[in-house]
Amino acid sequence: MPRPRRFRRVGYLPGINYFKPAGALVANLESVLTVDEFETIRLKDFLGMDQEEAARKMSISQPTFHRLLLSARKKIADAIVNGKSIKIEGGSYMIRQRRAMGPGRGRGLGGGFAMGPEGECICPKCETRMPHQTGQPCYQQKCPKCGTPMTRAR
Repeated sequence: MPRPRRFRRVGYLPGINYFKPAGALVANLESVLTVDEFETIRLKDFLGMDQEEAARKMSISQPTFHRLLLSARKKIADAIVNGKSIKIEGGSYMIRQRRAMGPGRGRGLGGGFAMGPEGECICPKCETRMPHQTGQPCYQQKCPKCGTPMTRAR
């Protein structure tokens, strides 16, 4: 029996988790990018961190970071070359919570991390679901379709 996979620390959940080529059918093949693979692309390619620093930020080894980065780049390249859509979901990760500053805030948060996936917010009007943004109540998020304040899905 293999050893259980450790959670990778992720600092950001994407607001948009589905990309598809213009004019392509939704039923086309899709490439699934995990949240931890997305985080490696964000840290290395978008923020320009070196691999050792980014691996420390995610609490994984540098070789594991490199494998995740190669896997993510291969999936993105496959989607671009073959006209596939990209869906960002799943993986083995923990979401880094931002600590509130000021007297008495942030106590009892443990290590400052919450288990992922965080959950979802749902629109009470049109039932659109979207990922919960850490550190922001659902009612502060507006539904992308109708603009109604979201509520927490249980």
